Amino acid sequence: MTEMTGTTGTDATVRPVARVVDAVRVQEGAGFWVRRPFPTAALPMIDPFLLLDEMGPSELAPGEAKGAPDHPHRGFETVTYVLDGETEHRDSAGNHGTIGPGDVQWMTAGSGVVHSEMPSHALQEAGGRMHGFQLWVNLPRAEKMQAPRYQDLRAADIPRVEVDGGSATVIAGDAFGVRGPALTHVPITYVHLTLDPGARVEVGVAASQEAWVYAFGGSARVGRDGRDVRDGQAAIFGSGDAVSVAAGDAGLQALLLAGQPLREPVARYGPFVMSTKQELIEAFDDFEAGRMGAIAPQVG
Repeated sequence: MTEMTGTTGTDATVRPVARVVDAVRVQEGAGFWVRRPFPTAALPMIDPFLLLDEMGPSELAPGEAKGAPDHPHRGFETVTYVLDGETEHRDSAGNHGTIGPGDVQWMTAGSGVVHSEMPSHALQEAGGRMHGFQLWVNLPRAEKMQAPRYQDLRAADIPRVEVDGGSATVIAGDAFGVRGPALTHVPITYVHLTLDPGARVEVGVAASQEAWVYAFGGSARVGRDGRDVRDGQAAIFGSGDAVSVAAGDAGLQALLLAGQPLREPVARYGPFVMSTKQELIEAFDDFEAGRMGAIAPQVG
């Protein structure tokens, strides 16, 4: 077994696995399918994380690619991580950009924005492979109405740690001796693990944070108890200050995440995540009155 060690010390307490959940298939946007480990009836959230969707992997024929046309958000952040394909973004403030393989867009919706996330024009016309993730992160109540903000993180600027037996791409937080470039409102670690069969990682995570891992290729044995986790399953860790992930016989692709829970009231409906029902009503009123703006029609 090859071991890749993160930021743990010799006296670290490896967390056990509290539970394992299966992702469900859900249709989103204009009709594309995702795998979603949460929110579900079995697991509504992992504070401060609100949602994880795996988009694909899909081999798309010409004209088959679909996305999420104009829709609003308020009160949280969307984090889009592309593995294959291209996603094009437009919003009501006039922002526009495209992210491709290895890129991340960390959007803080804050007080509200209308945006669209669509496959690039080239992908829609020619088809191709599409695979990626969208993570929703809650904002502290005191920061929900801040101005929207974007972080476009390019693959070349996201550290990828090569270790015998695997690699770790660190998008946010401190892991494997590097720091991810994403700026976060609460402490968050976001790591993409690629492990060869039998490789193992142990990563330090503050005892105050929630931690979990989502397998999307291969299998793993995770936690102090070596719990089995298959493709399309998420394992939520219990208490401790380190997490352990060991790849199965076919290797492993997984996301490892940890975050400081907010422990605040959550009122959510569709594209809005606030703290009270009244704040949700106000969000819908503002959107319907046009106070979140609209995306300008494309010319040409």
